[in-house]
Amino acid sequence: MIELAWPWVFAALPLPLLVRYLLPAAKGQSGAALRVPFGDEWASDTGASTRIRGGWRLLPAALAWILLVAAGARPQWVGEPLELPLSGRDLMLAVDISGSMEEQDFAYQDRRIDRLTATKLVVGDFLDRRQGDRVGLILFGEQAYLQAPLTFDRETVRTLLKEAAIGLAGKATAIGDAIGLAVKRLREREAEGRVLILLTDGANTAGEVRPEQAADFAAAVGLKIYTIGIGAERMEVRSLFGTQVVNPSRELDEDTLTAIAEKTGGRYFRARDTAELAQIYQLLDELEPAQEEKKLFRPTQALYYWPLGGALILAGLTLLIPGGRRP
Repeated sequence: MIELAWPWVFAALPLPLLVRYLLPAAKGQSGAALRVPFGDEWASDTGASTRIRGGWRLLPAALAWILLVAAGARPQWVGEPLELPLSGRDLMLAVDISGSMEEQDFAYQDRRIDRLTATKLVVGDFLDRRQGDRVGLILFGEQAYLQAPLTFDRETVRTLLKEAAIGLAGKATAIGDAIGLAVKRLREREAEGRVLILLTDGANTAGEVRPEQAADFAAAVGLKIYTIGIGAERMEVRSLFGTQVVNPSRELDEDTLTAIAEKTGGRYFRARDTAELAQIYQLLDELEPAQEEKKLFRPTQALYYWPLGGALILAGLTLLIPGGRRP
């Protein structure tokens, strides 16, 4: 339906009449007169034609004024109410992009891939299932920075994660700074439904805040943290002395990640391959969202430009119609 945002603007409709009858008329200018023998007949003819031309000018001017006032009332088309799909959850993802994430100890479709590529594949599918959640993205290495603020636009978050590059934030790992940044971005939100999912393959080797201290901050504001340790525990490496079996996750600090999760009421997960990583995010996907009242949204489309355009056209026609006495 069509509604008026400012209907009180129509109170200005009688303004031209008030100006016409309440304000004093302008004084006429005196000048030289031309005397002709047939002046009475000439004055009668010109007076009649002037009144006719003045009447033709008055009609489009009045319509232009009405349309101008109608445009000022802001007419708009209001659509049917739409229900917004909200779950009330604020979900922040913190992904490690330090130098160690380039270790190719994961497999996908019979080929070796690095840890960050596996994370992109699994987290991308996870985002597709989070309809109705507000999702944000933090990338951290030696420094932590907000790549995407909380938003319902999950496709944009997925694209920004896909564009992340190893080493973009430095080679070291600042787990504490990543948690601190998440606390800063989430502490103003509702207490229920705030979750941080932190994925890393190492230990805290950089940053200004220790992970334990950051976890205390998170627990104080009610932020639940789920930590994920990523990386295989066994990998064969060829060398000059033959094939050796090494542990590519020997630097993973599982004790700290477990302590962070326990302090905030979350849980620590261990992902040794792509299948385990996908299973972890499926478990996280089962978290019950905090319920919120349904919110309705009515789409609106402005229509003021139609009466405004008509007023401009009529005003132009008024200027083209001759009127008034010629000197």
